[in-house]
Amino acid sequence: SLASSKWEDIKDNTFQLPPDKKYCDSSAITDRLNKHKIVEFGYDKYFKAEYSIKLNTSPQSNFNKNFGLLIEDLTKYQEQGYNLYITAENPKQITRIEGILDDFENKGERTGQNLDIIPSFIGLHEGFIDHETKTLVYTDHQIFDRYHRFRLKDSFQKSNQAITIKELTGLKKGDYVTHIDYGIGVFDGLETIESNGKLKEAIRLRYKDNDVLYVNIQSLHRISKYSGKESKEPKINKLGTTTWKAKKAATKKKIKEIAYDLIQLYAKRKTAKGYSFSPDNYLQNELEASFMYEDTPDQEKSTTAVKEDMEKPFPMDRLVCGDVGFGKTEIAMRAAFKAAIDGKQTAILVPTTVLAFQHYKSFKERFKDFPVTVDYLNRFRTTKQIKDTL
Repeated sequence: SLASSKWEDIKDNTFQLPPDKKYCDSSAITDRLNKHKIVEFGYDKYFKAEYSIKLNTSPQSNFNKNFGLLIEDLTKYQEQGYNLYITAENPKQITRIEGILDDFENKGERTGQNLDIIPSFIGLHEGFIDHETKTLVYTDHQIFDRYHRFRLKDSFQKSNQAITIKELTGLKKGDYVTHIDYGIGVFDGLETIESNGKLKEAIRLRYKDNDVLYVNIQSLHRISKYSGKESKEPKINKLGTTTWKAKKAATKKKIKEIAYDLIQLYAKRKTAKGYSFSPDNYLQNELEASFMYEDTPDQEKSTTAVKEDMEKPFPMDRLVCGDVGFGKTEIAMRAAFKAAIDGKQTAILVPTTVLAFQHYKSFKERFKDFPVTVDYLNRFRTTKQIKDTL
């Protein structure tokens, strides 16, 4: 493809079109483009090539999570003098692969412990083998047969300020907002005001008795959209009174009391004895690596926190909160599997019989290649089935 700047240069400076024509024919474009240096990739060529470059490469094989085949393949190329590279965006994936290769025994013949693999922490769409330079590059997501998630560069990620502005543009006249210093008011739109001889854009807030407060755009962090009980209108504060200040002081005092009670409660829990689960082993690594999708940063963080809690000598008390489809069940599965490896049982409590059966199918499918027994209980099961399951 041509860079946009080059195309603009060609389009504006090279083509002289008649006044009655908006576009020129393709042959004119081809003639002009042939005068520029062009590199074409792929099998179907449009331009006539003076010479072509053929790369002596082959794509990465598909192992369908068969690590015995993977070890055989890597060993074969290592014996032929190839350098072995495995790429992953997440360093933890490399650790998982190394653990699986170290623990894997292929019927006493070849093991992954003799492989000299060079880890590379980059994201590639596909792996390949370059036979000219004797370089083998495999990707973690192809080895584990899972989807490759495209990552945006950090410079394109949203900042907290952008989110605040987005919320601001979503506000409508009449919406309730809270100012950290003046309390609950009503959003009355944006207005340009004069301050010290300069025009500035400000947010107009209306309070009790039609008092007006202007908030500079630079002070967006001091206001937020009001959140309270649904279908109940809040009481608007009045400017110039101590009501809001007194309410904040009372709330702070109450929060301190709750915090004190929580600290005492957690101190008691810390002294209670619990079961300390073993650190992750080969099976745990293989289960997590077999997940079809790449972990999100929050999912990875939550999984690590849950497993660290399970390995401590006191009972775990943790809430994993997330929106629908964000991967909470996968975290629960990994925790349940960690318990099963140590010979413990896990009960998943759900509110409906339908959800119980859905989770049963999900867990059964996820653990089908591992030595774990999964069953379910609900009011439609017979007495014998319930007894056998228990």
